[in-house]
Amino acid sequence: MRAEGQAHIARIEKALALVRKFLDWDRALRRFDELNARVEDPTLWDKPKEAEAVMKERRRLEASIGTVNEISAEMADAAEFVELGEMEGDEDTIKEGLATLSALADRADADKIQALLGGEADSNDTYLEVHAGAGGTESQDWAEILQRMYTRWAERRGYKVELVDYHSGESAGIKSCTLLIKGENAYGYAKTESGVHRLVRISPYDSAARRHTSFSSVWVYPVIDDTFEIDINPSDLKIDTYRASGAGGQHVNTTDSAVRITHQPSGIIVASQIDRSQHKNREIAMGMLKARMFEAEMRRREEAASAEHASKSDIGWGHQIRSYVLQPYQQVKDLRTGYVSTAPDDVLDGELDPFMAAALSQRVTGEKVDVEDVD
Repeated sequence: MRAEGQAHIARIEKALALVRKFLDWDRALRRFDELNARVEDPTLWDKPKEAEAVMKERRRLEASIGTVNEISAEMADAAEFVELGEMEGDEDTIKEGLATLSALADRADADKIQALLGGEADSNDTYLEVHAGAGGTESQDWAEILQRMYTRWAERRGYKVELVDYHSGESAGIKSCTLLIKGENAYGYAKTESGVHRLVRISPYDSAARRHTSFSSVWVYPVIDDTFEIDINPSDLKIDTYRASGAGGQHVNTTDSAVRITHQPSGIIVASQIDRSQHKNREIAMGMLKARMFEAEMRRREEAASAEHASKSDIGWGHQIRSYVLQPYQQVKDLRTGYVSTAPDDVLDGELDPFMAAALSQRVTGEKVDVEDVD
């Protein structure tokens, strides 16, 4: 077969191999048979929550297994079509077969990412926090740029974004904010963004037009519902109220209705000022606290399984997951996967899917990439 066809097939097989590894293929097939047997048991529906969980897992496995089998079969048919054309010297048949393989390769890459979003809470909505690092105005301005970047990313995907908590910078930008992003697989995609983000640029606040390096951190955790049981002792909580400080305008809340909750044993702090009702903000903040504690437990499980102990680290040099260089050249580099974009304006306008796809794939392969940071 021609090199072009072989390249398409190699790309398809690589994507399918990644999905099979993620699913633990043989175990997934056995589990799918078990779930089919449970669905046929009429007593399952006596427990609606359990039945809903079973059906959700079954649908996910059915979709993933079906996609792998379907693409494999279509790839084999297209390859045979190309070989037949080569045997008969029929260029039209060859072109048609190669076009089919090319389309299948694109589909395999897209479906691969969907299949990798099979974690316990990947399909859920998500909270995304941005915190400015040390450096005053520079870092606070960078934090606001990140807030806009993630808002634009969410809007590109058709997600809904709500500003749950917001603290303005002293002269520009923000000290921190929390976004609530609502949409299918919002957490599954965004979870790869947790970490420190570094910006290199000519500062708009420096009259000498010198290059500055700024840091901000991003923290992502899923919205959870009543199906996830999180026990919190009320005596472990410190609850404060304060006056909301929104982004500005006539609708900024001027009463002490904003709520901050500190879980003292873990040190987790959450806050909500999205609503004018203190009671509603307290309810939202409690939901955020449960989500943070759930995410922390998932992280502990992941670390135990992989024996990798990555933790939330200082917001500064040596801890960043991605560098955004705007001067003297244009480049965004992910320091975990090595994925590079030479169009930072597009990235800062929300074009993050390629970075997320590379990070999701790396979580499955466990492949470590030696990536040199950029200056």
